[in-house]
Amino acid sequence: MLNQLRPALVLLVALTAATGLAYPLAVTGIAGAVFPAKAAGSLILRDGRVVGSSLIGQSFTGAGYFHGRPSATTAADPADATRTVPAPYNAANSMGSNLGPTSAALAERVKGGLDALKAENPNAPVPVDLVTASGSGLDPDISPDAALFQVPRVAKARNLPEDRLRDLVTANVEGRTVGLLGEPRVNVLALNLALDDLAKH
Repeated sequence: MLNQLRPALVLLVALTAATGLAYPLAVTGIAGAVFPAKAAGSLILRDGRVVGSSLIGQSFTGAGYFHGRPSATTAADPADATRTVPAPYNAANSMGSNLGPTSAALAERVKGGLDALKAENPNAPVPVDLVTASGSGLDPDISPDAALFQVPRVAKARNLPEDRLRDLVTANVEGRTVGLLGEPRVNVLALNLALDDLAKH
């Protein structure tokens, strides 16, 4: 029986070492050498300090900043570990809301967002990505329309001309990946950092 088990055990150890150790180390090493910034998490530095990642959204709530997509991520309730509480952009708990199109809770949440945004800018249609969460709950980008929709609020809060902010949004639009994949988008963190720079001058 040992003669039959030995080859199976040797194969198990060999495959475990190859696929569980050697392959991940090789891929990590190659990625770090070829794409060092991406392999390190696409971190964004400001004054030598990490302020975020271009891959994970952040919660901006002030009137003087552009806001990202709603996030449906949650975290454990500190008072009761059996419950969860909303925790926007919680990367440790990436998920969508799991609410379907017939959900009354989803309809109520979207209607609340629509009403607030219509009051903020009654002269423009509300872009859908400002009232719906992404599947991950961590989306760092919004559509150019969603950024432009927010220009009047941000301009008023910052006391800046709307034209300058529209130009800033346009300058921060990223095109489709390799010209084909995805849609044009604006990274909210990068836009807000550019906004802070603009306000300083």
